[in-house]
Amino acid sequence: MTDMNSFLFLIPRFADAILVTLEVSVVAAFIGALGGFVLNALRLRFPRLLGALYRIYIWLVRGTPYLSQLVIVYFGLPVIGVTMTAVQATIVSLAIYSAAYFAEIFRAGWASIPSGHMEAARAFGIDRWSVFRSIELPQAIAFVMPLLANQTILVIKESAVASIITVPELTMTASDIVSSTYTYIGPYAMLIICYWLLTQCVAVAFKWASVLIAPSRKTS
Repeated sequence: MTDMNSFLFLIPRFADAILVTLEVSVVAAFIGALGGFVLNALRLRFPRLLGALYRIYIWLVRGTPYLSQLVIVYFGLPVIGVTMTAVQATIVSLAIYSAAYFAEIFRAGWASIPSGHMEAARAFGIDRWSVFRSIELPQAIAFVMPLLANQTILVIKESAVASIITVPELTMTASDIVSSTYTYIGPYAMLIICYWLLTQCVAVAFKWASVLIAPSRKTS
């Protein structure tokens, strides 16, 4: 399966697989980013109450392999009566895993805001919501955009682990083709191309988003 016709024959199967990879990784990245944003916001709002819990969560999630977390969600939760499909378990576990990284990205974004801006806002009596909406959020988001892009790309790559629990994404599709045809070059070449296309699309999307928010950064 190394000639051009055989290579093109792989496209339909990988087209289906790329949709599954997109579904899993994009939904998980969105939930993870939202969760990370909320975690950072709660840490800022209640530093004494939630600061220690925040650090423990980051320490546990970032200090253990994603594979172990996926196995616990998919095989462990049914023990307590929570059963999910393979796709659902992947999305949930990957969202929990990525939220820890996204939370640290947002923490870095808020830490990048010059303290003088906040002091000036308080001196002028600007209310807390207006400070968050007009001063903190535009500057923090502008700062973290490249980091969010990198983390989203990493989520896409981590979704390959879902092949362990038979999610029909790109990596499992390549493995299935290899096991049935005993050829390696074509399937894995197509696998590389698909992941490259996905990561390039994410990079371009975040680049466009950075351009859209550039005026906010210039006026901050």
